[in-house]
Amino acid sequence: MGKTPGTELQQFVLIRIFAGIIISIAVIVGLAILIDTFAPPSAADTPESIAHSGVQADVGTFHTAAVKTMDTSKPPSVDKKKPAPTQHHDIIPVVPPGENPPGNAFVDALIDPIEHELTRFWGWRPNDIIQFTDNVNEMQLGVLEATRRASVVLSDKISRTGSTASLNPHLEQAMNSFMIKADSYWFPAPEQEYREAIKRLRKYQEQLHRGEATFYTRTDNLIPLLRAFEELMGSCDENLVKSHEEDGSTVSTFAADNYFYYAKGVAIAVSSILEAVEIDFERVLEARNAKGVLHHAVEAAHHAAHMKPWLFVTEASLNGIFANHRANMATHISHVRFYLGLLAETLST
Repeated sequence: MGKTPGTELQQFVLIRIFAGIIISIAVIVGLAILIDTFAPPSAADTPESIAHSGVQADVGTFHTAAVKTMDTSKPPSVDKKKPAPTQHHDIIPVVPPGENPPGNAFVDALIDPIEHELTRFWGWRPNDIIQFTDNVNEMQLGVLEATRRASVVLSDKISRTGSTASLNPHLEQAMNSFMIKADSYWFPAPEQEYREAIKRLRKYQEQLHRGEATFYTRTDNLIPLLRAFEELMGSCDENLVKSHEEDGSTVSTFAADNYFYYAKGVAIAVSSILEAVEIDFERVLEARNAKGVLHHAVEAAHHAAHMKPWLFVTEASLNGIFANHRANMATHISHVRFYLGLLAETLST
């Protein structure tokens, strides 16, 4: 029994509708890839030359945060009859008039990577209803995680003399705002909360310039930050070198891609903050002969932050002629982890 003209017409229409949907999706995905390819480069991909212990390194635009200046009023006078006491190898530098106080570079470096991700083309992406990109999404999650850990240490350790001292209200609010889930769509929207955290950090920075807040450049304040970053790098390293997931399944190409870009995001934020540590903790690093160790950590983080595979991440054999990008990233991340641990040990002895 042959098909009726009506049935053939229905099939023809359905086929055309289905083909139209497929073509539309392909066009949208293609446009998203083109936009991501030709959009303005991220901060970590724009090379600049910044000296580190006499060595020139290519760094992203946010890395210049550590040397930004800020118009400030004249800092309060210091009573020379009552010098600040030092203990446990404390080194609290006296800020000459017209110079930035300790902590200024650190706050700039903490803000710049996450602010760049909020203001980049297409903005914050992990909470998009339709996920057109995944590489940038994972990179933003890496930046966020490093920013979270640094904000916790700044609030709990670096800005306080000890566990009995009160928390700075601006830092406490910033820390809490950064903890909002990155993929939350609304109530509260993560973009709004992260911007609020940045405003709070700027308020704290203004307090530093007015002499109304503290930023302690002691070894016992810095070591918790180094340990927090070392732990985070260890997690990234494990994901970059493993061949099987916890359930026993082989690491897929898509998972490998995500692990790579997450580690890249972590390296972007960590390298920015470590550069600021070189500035704000310079005297204590010099006293312990630790500047060289920190420089190696910064340099390795730079290499990780600037890795940019052509088109996509490849998972070639370690003995093959093509790149294994995940393994290459693991090399730099492992170096950062090693030097952070060595630096923490150097400062604790």
